[in-house]
Amino acid sequence: MVPPVVILDRSQLADNIGAVARVMANFGLDRLRLVNPRDGWPQDRAWATASGADWVLEGVEVFETVAAAIADLTTVFATTARPRETRLPVITPREASGQLYDEAQSGRRVGLLFGGERAGLETTDIALCQGIVTIPIDPKHHSLNLAQAVAINAYEWRTRVLDAPPPRFREGDPPASNDLLLGMYEHLERELTEAGFFHPPEKFRSMSQNLRVMLGRSRLTEQEVATLRGVVAALSRGRGQRLAKMAAEKSGQT
Repeated sequence: MVPPVVILDRSQLADNIGAVARVMANFGLDRLRLVNPRDGWPQDRAWATASGADWVLEGVEVFETVAAAIADLTTVFATTARPRETRLPVITPREASGQLYDEAQSGRRVGLLFGGERAGLETTDIALCQGIVTIPIDPKHHSLNLAQAVAINAYEWRTRVLDAPPPRFREGDPPASNDLLLGMYEHLERELTEAGFFHPPEKFRSMSQNLRVMLGRSRLTEQEVATLRGVVAALSRGRGQRLAKMAAEKSGQT
């Protein structure tokens, strides 16, 4: 079983990256990915604050976008205090650890996505995930730093591993990876744009985001993604053939 990947989006301070590596090592996580770190990578200061968790930092992978960073994962939870207009399920770190454990136990690749220290996560990136993890802290003071948020989720994962019952049997094919889902989303959006579905045009972002969330909740398999793309392609060809026929008939009448 492979533990979850931790993805940090647009992290700002090397000290925080090092602190995240430290708590990851405390709880048995070792795969850290960075998306557009503000000061680039590597950063010497990160090693100074990692307290010896060098193997985590040495294995860091850097990506330009969240989509690229989660492309090979089948289940990713966005950790944020603000759901931001999405209709994804909102769960606690404890609930998330259980779901991620079940997925990982079945051989699937999973991850936890964390936003930058100041701006958090973009709604468009949250829409690529399969759920939202919100830490149930006291509303009187709801400020957590990045390493604390990672530590709470990593602790719940560690506890789940130590207390795990026998593996649960799951039927059916595994869900499609996020790179396949993203390709399907973009294919569908291109054809819907051509068909005039996104009207008025300024609503494209919200409408496409809602479509992605809706389809993402379905947990489509690779075969189902391929089938849906085939459906979209067939509809597109049919529309083109009808337009060509109409044009030919009109030309014949004139």
